[in-house]
Formats: sequence, structure tokens, C-alpha cells
Amino acid sequence: MLSVQIVLFDGFDLLDAIAPYEVFCAAQLFADDALNVEFVTAEGPRTVTAGFCGIMLDASGWLDPERADIILVPGASGEIEGDGADSIPAILVRAKNTALTGLIKQALEQQDTVVATVCGGSLLLAMEGLLEGRPAVTNQLGMDLLEASGAVPISARVVDDGNLVTAGGVTSGLDIALYLLERQLGPQIAHAVEQLFEFERRGTVWREKGIAPRTQKALDREDRNTTNIAMETNYNGSNKNLQSSVFDGDWDATIATPVGKLQVKLSISTRDGIIRGTATQGDEKVEFLNPLLQDNMLTWSLRITKPMRLNLRFEVTANGDQMTGFAKAGVLPASKLIGIRIPIQD
Repeated sequence: MLSVQIVLFDGFDLLDAIAPYEVFCAAQLFADDALNVEFVTAEGPRTVTAGFCGIMLDASGWLDPERADIILVPGASGEIEGDGADSIPAILVRAKNTALTGLIKQALEQQDTVVATVCGGSLLLAMEGLLEGRPAVTNQLGMDLLEASGAVPISARVVDDGNLVTAGGVTSGLDIALYLLERQLGPQIAHAVEQLFEFERRGTVWREKGIAPRTQKALDREDRNTTNIAMETNYNGSNKNLQSSVFDGDWDATIATPVGKLQVKLSISTRDGIIRGTATQGDEKVEFLNPLLQDNMLTWSLRITKPMRLNLRFEVTANGDQMTGFAKAGVLPASKLIGIRIPIQD
């Protein structure tokens, strides 16, 4: 019997969970004893409140990667704008910090268990680093954040990467559930449910097979890389005698993110017109990626893992011993950065 577990967490999006649940329940009408579907949580049986509308659902079981054949993770429902406690990123981070992501990690390590996501469910996993380098999709509003979290964003309704199957915006929960029915139980059952719901799936399911197209995005990326190399070459060539900058030294920096403040030590140096830097958070030290100094503006990218896994883009200025600027990742609100130069010890 095919075991389907739909995971609930506080603030989940109702339609993300209900639409697939109805699809799998309907399949039971046409396939006697072929599958079982239930709502579960990482904490076991409990009542869970959906985001935004506040409707409560009862989860009947524990999330169990050893028992489930399909585990489906919905996204969150909350405020799209802002960085408050009820914003979608904040809800996802709270869910990430539970036992849920550890159990999903176990499931992804088992090739015979399919982990599926709807909408922001893929962001929840990506924030924990579980989708590193894997093709995936989420709501169109979160595609930049998905990429910043280490996944490979694919603009498709459903993306099939073997034991990971992801779906886009909210209503795609119907598409992914019907696709999983076809994949696991065959097209006749999936077609019967489609007829019952008077619903036809949209788009082509993306899989990494066949001939890969030379997409416009790839061409644009090549153009950007060429431009960046040219800019860096021109900059370094015209400033090869520059031995220091206003940013040189160590800085105590605070980044006010939507999920809390980060304390980071920045160490910056300039030599032969080339600026380099590292960021230290706790026992983790990471080098700046593509740092570029233009006039009094320093920009760089940085890969962080706490409180979530993100690629951040920084822009800062310095005035004496004060540094100000911001860090940005996808659709997340820009995080303000304030830094104070650390005095050199004699």
C-alpha cells in the first residue's frame, strides 16, 4: 500500500495541504487498498493552525520517513510584505527550526521515498540546505530566494528530480498530486481523478532528461559574467597601485535580518588594487565572493548558513570608523548592516 504523509506545521498554507489531500483521497475511491493518506506533524498527533485564515486541522500521526512512500510539505501562508513575525519567511524559519527538516533530510537520503513540496515548501527545505544544487521550483515570488538558498530554480509547474518533486504556486498542489498518482500508480488512476475533479493538469513536468535548451537566461548569465570580468579587469588595471582603502581593517558588524540579528566580524584588506575580505560568524569563516570597490561603495556576495542557508548580496559604505549598508537575498526584505571598526591593538 502506498503511504502518503502530508506534513502540517504552524502557519502552513491551507490549500497547499488540502488540494493534494483531496486528490489522494479521491484516488482511494478508484484503487481499493492501494494507498493511504494522512496529515502528520514532526511532533506527532496534534491540532495545527493554518496561516492567515487560522483554520485548524487535526494531524493524526507522526512524520515517519521509514514508513512513508511520499512525504508532501506545503508552504506557509502569511504576510507577503514586511519582516514581521507573521511574514512568510518568518513562519518558514520557525518551521525550519523544528524537527521537521531533520526528518525530511532522512527521507531524502532514502531513494525509495519521494519528498514532494508545494509552493513555499521547497523554500523551507532550501533554507536548511537540503536542496543544494538540486533543480526545484516554488511560488514565482520566491524564485530568487530559492536560488539564493542554493537550489537550481526551474520555471515549471512541476519539477521532477527523482526522489524530490516540487511544485510552484498554491494551486499547483493539484498538479503535483495528480502527477505523483500517475508516477506511482499509473495514468488510469490519475485520469479518473482528473475526470472526477473536472481538472486538467497544466504545463510539462520538467525533468533533467533529453537535450538541454540554450535558454535566454543562460545567455544573459554569460553576458553578465563577461561584463563582470571586464569591469574587474578594468578596475584592477586602473588601480593596480592602490594599496589600501577606507574599508581596510576589522569590523564588528550587525545585520538586522527578518529572523533576528546576526553578529559578524568582517576582515577587509586591499593589495595591488584588489580588495579581499572574510566574514566570521562563530567558528565559521567565509571568504567574500566577487568583491568590487567603486568609489566609496563596496559590494560582495556571501554564503551564510545561519540562521538559514542563503546567498546574500552586500552593499556598504564607510565613513571613518562607521560602516553602513544592507544585505539582500531574493524577495526577503533588505537587512540593514551597521559596522564599527575594531581598533588595532598595539
